[in-house]
Amino acid sequence: MRPFLVIILFLLSACAAQLPTSERLEQVRVAKQAALEKKLTNAGLSLGAPTFIRVFKSENLLETWLQNEETGRYALFKTYPICNYSGTLGPKLAEGDHQAPEGFYTVTASQMNPWSQYHLSFDLGFPNEYDRALGRTGSHLMIHGDCKSEGCYAVTDDAIEEIYLLTEASIREGHHVPIHAFPFRMTPRNMQHHASSHWISFWKNLKQGYAEFELTKIPPPIQVKNTENTFAYAVMKNASTRHLIY
Repeated sequence: MRPFLVIILFLLSACAAQLPTSERLEQVRVAKQAALEKKLTNAGLSLGAPTFIRVFKSENLLETWLQNEETGRYALFKTYPICNYSGTLGPKLAEGDHQAPEGFYTVTASQMNPWSQYHLSFDLGFPNEYDRALGRTGSHLMIHGDCKSEGCYAVTDDAIEEIYLLTEASIREGHHVPIHAFPFRMTPRNMQHHASSHWISFWKNLKQGYAEFELTKIPPPIQVKNTENTFAYAVMKNASTRHLIY
């Protein structure tokens, strides 16, 4: 075997080894993965393609999007009902407030939990840089099965099996999975309906990420900016898209 091929196989093996597994997950893989791959193929998508997740509290929905290899844009694969989440509309502020987070998060290999007491789960990554800048605290905020929630987004066991396999496959191929958690679909009508909320400024900030993806169908890069000790998400424009005015 050629030396460079050995190196490539070693690196691929090392990347795969970073993802945890369990007997339960392997059973799910045997039972579900072939059917999931067939569904993806029928939709013109493939398991392992860059994956993106959107969560909408008010609508109780979780969307999975995968990148189309031909266009580079993301296509909606499947929408799953959220059967339970904690708290009300608005971001998570402190450990123990039983509030499900809102904001822009990223899932990596270390956040996958195939041993979860809630069937399968992965950590949202709360608190992120923005949350920490504002002194927000909390831990173990997940998307998981079992339809029970104490600060998490819960779906059915059948749903988390597919969502977990999609997320894991994307990470295995070297693509971290962004998760955008919104209080509601950020349409003009919904923004107007919630205009008197204490959180409207925060939601207007989140709307920038929502609007950029709605326009480009590519998850935008997200940074955190500090202007005179006022922190906000900075939503970067995708280079291939036209200028947006919010």
